[in-house]
Amino acid sequence: MKYAMYRRDGVKRVAILDGAYLVDPQALEQAVGGLGPQVSWFADMTEVIRHAPQSRELGARAVALAAERGVGRVALDDVQLCAPMLPSTILCAGSNYLSHNAEKAGSDTSGKEPEFFLKTADCVVGPHDEIVHDPVLTRKLDGEVELGVVIGKPGRHIPRERALEHVFGYTIVNDVTARDRQVRFRPDGSSWYELGRGKVFDTSAPLGPYIVGAEEIPDPQGLGIRSWVNGELRQNSNTAQMIWSVAELVHVFSINLTLRPGMVIITGTPSGTAWSTDKELGGKWSGGNGIVPASGYLRPGDLIECEVDGIGRLRNRVAGA
Repeated sequence: MKYAMYRRDGVKRVAILDGAYLVDPQALEQAVGGLGPQVSWFADMTEVIRHAPQSRELGARAVALAAERGVGRVALDDVQLCAPMLPSTILCAGSNYLSHNAEKAGSDTSGKEPEFFLKTADCVVGPHDEIVHDPVLTRKLDGEVELGVVIGKPGRHIPRERALEHVFGYTIVNDVTARDRQVRFRPDGSSWYELGRGKVFDTSAPLGPYIVGAEEIPDPQGLGIRSWVNGELRQNSNTAQMIWSVAELVHVFSINLTLRPGMVIITGTPSGTAWSTDKELGGKWSGGNGIVPASGYLRPGDLIECEVDGIGRLRNRVAGA
């Protein structure tokens, strides 16, 4: 099942994708009834997640009832999609693809556990929302396509072999990054990362366009993952190339924090970032790599698209501050 959020009469509503339509369980209940008081779960995606699998069964009933009665559906082309949820916390894995590590400064991650940082709901925007390029913040704005893992079942110290049982579904997140805030240099030329300064700011986490239930993606380690800027392919890889799998990330992060329904884990990005061609910040392909042009950072007017197989394509335009 694919879940979306759309705006209707100024109010955000949770809906279910059914072909070229969105089924709105609340609108359906108002029109013909038949779903019961539990339809109120669909006022908030976190409630849908918290009440799974019963909410999934209710959603399936809504789709069937909408098709039978011909009401409670809106054409996807006629609505504005929003971010399908505002996560309480976004746990962000870094340096999780060898190809990305090879293209950037300070790439040695041998023997380490996954590095991570946090983003907040204030960073989140939805599909087709603008990514703001603030020149006071950065001159080097970059995008990173990532698989997002939506937690459905709470847990602490979750064993690897049980980790996927705690996953409600999957989405796409663009981990927008201010590279000149992230990469810092010492007088001797060595570098370190300030992940908070470089990755946590307004509009730095476009999320969507859908949340796809885990029942549709039984193995998250075989998904094509890609990004484009202005129609030019930048990143093209597969989640099989992750260093730490989704199950391993759920396990490791649950050692630090109790994972709760509505939290999202993002899982790192493959090679093809603009950073890779930035000699000033330690990019290893300073002359260009045949994919990313030199000086390939995002500028106002650019369109960045992020895609993961089975989920969809997340599109955002870059705008000036």
